[in-house]
Amino acid sequence: MKKQCFNSDWFFRYADSSSVCPVQLPHDAQLLQKRTPESSDGGHGYFPGGKYIYTKSFLAPKAWKQKTVMLEFEGIYKDATVLLNGETIAFHAYGYSGFTVTLNNLQYDANNELCVIADNTKLPNSRWYTGGGIYRPVWLWIANKEHIHFEGVRITTVSVDPAVIRVQTQHTGGDEISISILDNKKTVAAGSGEDCLIEIPDAKLWDDTNPNLYTCRVTLLKNGKKTDEEMQTFGIRAIAWNKDGFFINGQKKLLRGGCVHHDNGILGAATYAKSEERRVRIMKSVGFNAIRSAHNPASKALLEACDRLGMLVMDETYDMWFASKTFYDYGRDFEACWQDDAAFMVNRDYNHPSVIMYSIGNEVSEPGSKKGLAVGKEQIDLIHALDGTRPVTCGINLAILAFAAFGSGIYNGGDGGVTDVKLNKQENKAKNGSLIFNTAANIVGPVMNKLGNLSLIEKQAAPFFAHLDLVGYNYASGRYTIDAKKYPDRIVFGSETFPQDIWKNWETVKNYPTVIGDFMWTAWDYLGESGIGAWSYTGGVPFNRPYPWILGGGGVINILGIPDGSCRYASTVWGMTDQPIIAVRPVNHPAVRPSKSIWRGTNAFESWSWQNCDGNKATVEVYSTAHSVALTVNGNPVGKKVLKECKAIFETVYRHGEIVAYAFDRDGRQIAVSRMESAKGELRIAAEPEEAKVSLGEIVYIPVSVQGENGVIESNADRTLTATVQNGTLLAFGSANPCTEEQYHTGTFTTYHGRALAIVRADSKGMLTLCVTDGQQATSVGIDVE
Repeated sequence: MKKQCFNSDWFFRYADSSSVCPVQLPHDAQLLQKRTPESSDGGHGYFPGGKYIYTKSFLAPKAWKQKTVMLEFEGIYKDATVLLNGETIAFHAYGYSGFTVTLNNLQYDANNELCVIADNTKLPNSRWYTGGGIYRPVWLWIANKEHIHFEGVRITTVSVDPAVIRVQTQHTGGDEISISILDNKKTVAAGSGEDCLIEIPDAKLWDDTNPNLYTCRVTLLKNGKKTDEEMQTFGIRAIAWNKDGFFINGQKKLLRGGCVHHDNGILGAATYAKSEERRVRIMKSVGFNAIRSAHNPASKALLEACDRLGMLVMDETYDMWFASKTFYDYGRDFEACWQDDAAFMVNRDYNHPSVIMYSIGNEVSEPGSKKGLAVGKEQIDLIHALDGTRPVTCGINLAILAFAAFGSGIYNGGDGGVTDVKLNKQENKAKNGSLIFNTAANIVGPVMNKLGNLSLIEKQAAPFFAHLDLVGYNYASGRYTIDAKKYPDRIVFGSETFPQDIWKNWETVKNYPTVIGDFMWTAWDYLGESGIGAWSYTGGVPFNRPYPWILGGGGVINILGIPDGSCRYASTVWGMTDQPIIAVRPVNHPAVRPSKSIWRGTNAFESWSWQNCDGNKATVEVYSTAHSVALTVNGNPVGKKVLKECKAIFETVYRHGEIVAYAFDRDGRQIAVSRMESAKGELRIAAEPEEAKVSLGEIVYIPVSVQGENGVIESNADRTLTATVQNGTLLAFGSANPCTEEQYHTGTFTTYHGRALAIVRADSKGMLTLCVTDGQQATSVGIDVE
C-alpha cells in the first residue's frame, strides 16, 4: 500500500459559526477557544467544548477505480463522523484510538468532498484537558488489487542468540513474498513466504541503552512482478519477567519511569513528530528510561521516537472501563467499543521494540466486582491472544478498591456505571468524580501508600491480580515489601508514585527483585487537572484550583521542557550525575506560605537570579550521592550538612552573586563542586533556536528568555512579549505560567521565571525568521529552511 500525507488543504469551522478558515493538520480546535470560569471544570482547564467541522476537497484520479483507497485517522477527539460526498461512511467514538475507513463511493476524475465532524460538546468527558478535533495526522493509503494489508506485516523476535525473527505477512492476491532485512540500506539477511523464520548474523540487539534498529522490506509479487512493498522498522529484543526481575535480552532492567499525558503543552493536543521526539530526548537526558502513556494509547510519533532513542513504553488502553469517572466519558462507550480499541492498540504497536507491556486501565474500581473481574479477564485474554510476547498490567489504586469494597464508588463507578452519576442543579453541569477523589487524596496524602496494606483490600484485589502478568500499584508503595515476602512470584511496580518519594521507592526497587520499577506522576506537565501538583502563593484548594489556572503543575519537567528540582533529585537518586545539584525555591514571595499539593514535594528549580530580592529568605535544596555538602553564598559559608536520602536543605538569605555547593566523601575529601550565578548587566531578550537548519514543512522549537549580559536567565523580571514570524507559521507562543488568561495561539505571552517558547513551522525554503519584542527591546533569529 502506498502512503500519502493528507494533512494539507483542509478547511475548518466551529459548528455554531459560519466563519471558515484554512488549516493544516494536526489541529487542536479546543485550544483556540476562549476559556471562562463557566466553560468547564478545572479538570478540562476551564476550556469550553464544541463541535468541530473539517472539510477537504480532493481529486480522485480514474486510475484509483481499480484500487483500494483508504484513509487512516490517527486520532480525532471525539465522537467522529466521517462523510464522503454527503454520505456518512464512518463513526468512531474513542478519541485516542486511530481508525481507518475505505473510500468506496468516490467520484473519479472529479472533486470529492470529505467532511469530518468531531463532537466534543458534552463536558466533562475526561479528567484532564483532551483537546478537540483532528489532533493527530491523517494519511491516504492506496493499494493495488494484489496488496499487503494495512498493518499486515508482523515481526517477532524468536531468539536473540542466535538472532532469529519471524515475519508474518497478510495480503490479498500475489503468489510470492520476498523478504529482505536491511541495516542502513545494506541487506544482511533474507527469506521468503507468508510465515518466515530468518536468522540475522552478527545481529545488533535493541534495548534502552543501545536502540539498534533494522528495516524489514516485504515485497509481494505476482508472476515474478512486484505488486506491493512494505517497509517496517523493528528491533531485535526479547523480554522476560519472573521473580528475579524484568529482563531485556537477558539483561536485568529497572524502570526509571514517568507518566506522560498526550498533550504537547503550548501546542495543546496537536501531535507533531518533532514534539514527541523532543519530549523523549529531554526525558532521556535527565535519566528516564520508561514512559507510561497515561491514560490512552500513545501516538505513532511517540513510539517511533522511543524506538529510535531507546525509551521503554507502558502502552495503555484507557482511563476507565464501564464505570464512568466523568459524566460523558468513554465509560458510556466502553462495552460497545473496548474490544476494537484494545485490538487497535496491540495491532498498531506490535512491531515497536520500545513497547514492553500493555496496560488495560488506570485506577478502575470494577475489578472488585464479579462483572468487573470478568471484563478484566476478557481484556487480558484478548491481548494475550493478539500478542503473546508482552505482559499485561493495570494501574491499580488500592484506595479506590477500598472504597468500592465498602460500597462507595469514588469515581461514580461500580457496576452501575454512568447511571450512578447525578447532575448538579445547574443544567448541563455534571460532576467530575476525579475532582472528588484527587481532592481527598491531596488531604490524606501518604496515607494512600499504606491503605492497601489492609487485609480486606488485599482480599479484594487478589482475584484480579492473579490474572495480570505484572501488577501496577498507584500510590501503594506500602505493598512492595509485603508482596515480596507474601507473594514471591508476584511482579510489581509503581505505576504512579509521588516524585518526592523517589529515594524510598528506588531503594525498594534496587533491593527487591520482584519490584521492577517506578513511574512518577508526572514526568511532563500538562494542560488540565488545574493545579493538581502546583504550589500556590495565592491560596486556594490544592486541587482543582480556580480559573484562570490552566496547568496541572505536577510535572517534574514543565511544558517548555525545563526540568525542575524534583527532576534533578530523581536524576541524582538514579545515579545519573556525580555533581551536586542546587535548586532554589522562589524567593520573590517573602513571608508568604504557599499552599502545597501532595503531587509536588518542592517547587525549587535551578536559579540564583532573583532581581530586587536581596535580603529575602531563601530555601536552598542540594541533591547529591556524596556523604555531605557545604554551601556558600558570595564566598560566605551558609553551612555544611550530611545528606539524608540524597538531599540537604539549607535556609539562608538571597544575595545577588554566586552560590556554590561542595560535595565531600565520608573522609571529608572534596569530590565535586557546582555553582550558579545571577544575571549580570543589562537584561535583554534572547531567542535561541534548538536547530540551525530544518527541512521544509518541519517545525522548530525556539526558546525565548530574559537574560543578563552573561547569558544567565533572570527569574524575577518577566515581560510580556510579542512574537512574529516571516517565511513560516507561528504555531504557538507561551510560557509555563500555570495560572494565566493568556492564550498560546495569539503570539503575545508573558514569560514565567524568565522563560517562554515559540514553536514555528517552516512554510517556504530560504530563511525562517522569528522576531520577539516587548515594545522597547527586540530580538530576531533566523533558521535555514532546506
